[in-house]
Amino acid sequence: MIDINTYRPEYLLSVIPQIFDIARKSDTIEAFRQNAAQYVHKLQYEPLDEVRSFSEGTIIRVRDCSQAVNQIFSHRSEEKSNFSVAKALWDISHNHPRPDLSSAFYAEMLHLFLGLHGKGPRPKFADYHLVPSSLDGREAAIERSSQLDTLSEDVTKYMDRYSDGLAQASMDRRHRRRNHILKKLGASLSDWEDWRWQYGHVMRDPEMIKQLVNLSPAQAIALDTARKIKIPFGITPYYLSLMDEDPDSGKDTAIRSQVLPPSSYVDQISEYDRKENSCLDFMREADTSPIDLITRRYPSICIFKPFNSCPQICVYCQRNWEIEDAMMPGAMASKKQIQEAVDWIRRHPAIHEVLITGGDPLGMNDAGLDRILAEISAIPSIERIRIGTRTLVTAPMRISEKLADILAKYREPYKRQVAVVTHIQHPYEITPDTAAAVERLREKSIPVFNQLVYTFFISRRFEAAFLRRNLTRIGVSPYYSFNTKGKEETLEYRVPIARLLQEQKEEARLLPGMSRTDEAVYNVPGMGKNYLRARQHRDLISILPDGTRLHEFHPWEKNITRNISTHIGQDVPILDYLIRLEAAGEDVSDYETIWYYF
Repeated sequence: MIDINTYRPEYLLSVIPQIFDIARKSDTIEAFRQNAAQYVHKLQYEPLDEVRSFSEGTIIRVRDCSQAVNQIFSHRSEEKSNFSVAKALWDISHNHPRPDLSSAFYAEMLHLFLGLHGKGPRPKFADYHLVPSSLDGREAAIERSSQLDTLSEDVTKYMDRYSDGLAQASMDRRHRRRNHILKKLGASLSDWEDWRWQYGHVMRDPEMIKQLVNLSPAQAIALDTARKIKIPFGITPYYLSLMDEDPDSGKDTAIRSQVLPPSSYVDQISEYDRKENSCLDFMREADTSPIDLITRRYPSICIFKPFNSCPQICVYCQRNWEIEDAMMPGAMASKKQIQEAVDWIRRHPAIHEVLITGGDPLGMNDAGLDRILAEISAIPSIERIRIGTRTLVTAPMRISEKLADILAKYREPYKRQVAVVTHIQHPYEITPDTAAAVERLREKSIPVFNQLVYTFFISRRFEAAFLRRNLTRIGVSPYYSFNTKGKEETLEYRVPIARLLQEQKEEARLLPGMSRTDEAVYNVPGMGKNYLRARQHRDLISILPDGTRLHEFHPWEKNITRNISTHIGQDVPILDYLIRLEAAGEDVSDYETIWYYF
């Protein structure tokens, strides 16, 4: 249980007095900075001289904390962040009031300096040593195998907590929900299985939705307000059937959060002028669009957006700043715009791959998609065509035999690949219908990859790992895990970078390789993907008074050209995240090593 009283200056002074003693004995802040650097250097290299008394894990923790302290104490970091951690610690040590410093800031300092001494919370699975004992050979192997069995059993216990769309109870529940919706809409099972019917009955009206699924009072109010201020919105009948009758059950929280905007999101968006939507274009796509319908950030690939809508809108959609509504009239680009975009791609033979996305390109009809694929595949330089779609979970019947044949038509062995990249967010979204849709594609040699957005609602221990496990069971390859973007309106969805790193380096590592092949990335505005697993792509430059970690992200082309700019991004305070997890019923002691992922 989190004790906020722990994170106060008095407690820090008693638990980690060394850094404050150095501050008190330094004549100036600059002297404190230099003396602290010498102290950190001593601690960093002392374990290396005493190898026998320090574990490898301890040495790594000291190293990482040393690097973090040196970075945030530097003049450059202070200039970039417009805040001085050194000055804050100096003031605390001299009893100068600092009302601006929060419990989350003190929590960061406590764990940072504990880690500097090789202390702090133990790894979650520290009791599974998995190290050679006095045994060797076959006996050692048998002992290790037994330890691995126990470890795997505990991992499975975590996964068993989560809703599984492929479980029989879930399938029965969804059948009842489907029949309820069909009865209310006066439709037949054949209607349900027709993607045109699904698209023609996208739910936008809050009153109709309330008749088809029970909403909590907060959800109902937020949805009513969202529609009044014209926030892009829509739910397919199929996706509505994935929501349980009881909004308080918790099983379908991730599904509801995907499409039902929370009040915090609605309130923030209501303050924006959607006509002046540059503030909503977080990725600055306007700055990387050389022509209408095209986005280009990298040398050999471009994004092509011929259809500017979706059958269903995710709340935190990257492109909701340019989408008016679900399946809105006029979403299809004009023939002239499409032809100009295709001609532009043809004039740039450096481009070898085209990602057709949008909006959701499978919101188009078969004939329209066929024409566009024919145009793109006729460009000699194109080696791969990707289709970005979420219909595998919003309307899996869209992946018909006819559509699979159309996609396969433009696949040419040894010359051109056609692939589908989807966005399945939670194991509860995966149904037999989704699995069947994947199979129809794979039978035509169309590979399917998944991009996960690592939001709060998929961030519990082994929750994302369980998703990847189920993805590979149905033939979908994990591709990317995107850290939630630093958009103010999506604060309810955001997760500290440290939590995604913890998940990747602790939980995902316990899966077989093919179930954990995705890459953790942060999408930097105007620059593109920053690979989080590699620390050389970013620097932790400060801990702000509210406990926010401030990162400086380096662009992908930093090793290619000297003329680069970096991006400063604010994270989510770790303490705030842990408090929220605890409120959701989690044992936060399971997450304690989160502080040591930088």
